[in-house]
Parts: sequence; structure tokens; C-alpha cells
Amino acid sequence: MSTAAFVTCDLLDDHPELELQVVTPCLDGKLFKSYGARKTFGGQIVTVKCFEDNSRVKELLATDGTGKVLVVDGGASMRCALMGDLIAESAVKNHWNGVIIYGCVRDVDALAELDLGVHALAAIPQKSNRKGIGEVDIPLYFGGVTFQSGEYVYADNNGVVLSKEKLVN
Repeated sequence: MSTAAFVTCDLLDDHPELELQVVTPCLDGKLFKSYGARKTFGGQIVTVKCFEDNSRVKELLATDGTGKVLVVDGGASMRCALMGDLIAESAVKNHWNGVIIYGCVRDVDALAELDLGVHALAAIPQKSNRKGIGEVDIPLYFGGVTFQSGEYVYADNNGVVLSKEKLVN
């Protein structure tokens, strides 16, 4: 794993001087469910905004992602998945630390076997359309926080924490 072991609770406790943001949970206690084999992950943020079209997700995860986490604003759509096993395998091959999707994934049994952090709202078997639509490296707002490309995100089973600075090597 390219990021040292950490616990998001400890990151918050150890850095009270920093203005760290915490993703707000839903009524059931969490916004995201963990689907990947890597339960703790973090890195530099790359953002993509797309609605029911995973073209940009597939393109980005096919590039070098060393030290990075792709954050996807899928508009919380529950109608189709923005990532499945084949795209996730590409992410592993290209050294991405993880993917956070404000939307759905599919092929969850296969995702659970891949060395990749995957947080998403839910799973659905329906694949997305591919029309080449999506915006990259724009600010994303969901979960009560703003995700910006170039900043850092850290995720585990406790939640998701954002930082303007790198906190973990």
C-alpha cells in the first residue's frame, strides 16, 4: 500500500491546528459503504463530475494514479453504476490508491478482492451509458465538504477526512 497505515480519527486528533473537513454521514451513520479490499486508503485528489456516464472515470483510471484517489460526483444517482470490476482492475494496474464515488458501483464480489480502496453509496447491477460526458479537475461538493483536485483525502471505516496538506506518507 502506498500510504502508511492510519486511522481517520487519529488524523483529526493529531492535527487540531489544521482545518480538516469531515464528510457528513447520513442517518444510517455513514454516507459511503466500503467495497474494495483496501479498507484504509488516501492520497491526492483527482475530481470528476459525471452523471450516469462513466467515460471519464474509465479514462482517468487508465492513467498513472500513483499516490492518488479519484473522487467522482455521480450526482448520487441510484440508476446505474459508475465503476465495475474491469475499470477497477485498470485502477489497480495503474497504481491508484482508491476511488470515492457519490453514486453506485457494480461487481461488488470482484471489487472486494481487488487491492483498491472503493467507497460508494450503493451497488446496482446496471452499467452506465458512455457518451464521453464529464468534467475533470473541478470542485465537487457533497457530504457537506468540497473536494478539490490537488488536495488530499483519507478514508477508512470511520469515515472520510479532507486536508489541504499531505498528512500521511
